[in-house]
Amino acid sequence: MTTPTLYERLGGVYSIAVVVDDFIDRIMDDARLNANPKVDEAHHRVSRAGFMYLVTEMVCWAAGGPQRYSGRSMLDSHAHLGITEEEWQVFLGDFKASLDRFNVPAAELAELFAIVESTKKDIVLPATEPSLP
Repeated sequence: MTTPTLYERLGGVYSIAVVVDDFIDRIMDDARLNANPKVDEAHHRVSRAGFMYLVTEMVCWAAGGPQRYSGRSMLDSHAHLGITEEEWQVFLGDFKASLDRFNVPAAELAELFAIVESTKKDIVLPATEPSLP
C-alpha cells in the first residue's frame, strides 16, 4: 500500500487550481505588496491568467503531480524585484488566507508551507548587516 502524494491529498489539479487562483488574486491586488514599485510593475506586466497557470503547474509539480513546471527559476523571476522580509511575510499571510478559505487540512498546509519556504532564499533579499562607522 502506498501513501498518497500531497498532490493526491489536495485533490489533484482542479482543486489546486481553484486555491491558486484565489491566492494569485490576493497577491496581485495586495496594496502592501504593490507598495514595492518593482512588484507593482511586474503585477501589471504579467498576464494574471498566465501567472495562475504557471503557479498551478509549479504547485502540482512540487506536490508530486504529473505536471512539469515550465516557468523561469524563482531566482530569475524574483531577483530584480527587491522583495523584503516584510513583503515575504505579507505573501505568506495571503497564502495562508487562501489555504484557510478552502479548509486545507493542517498536515497538507504544513507541507505546502515547507515547499514555499524552500524557495525563500531565491526570492527575498538577504538581510544586510548594519555598517560600522
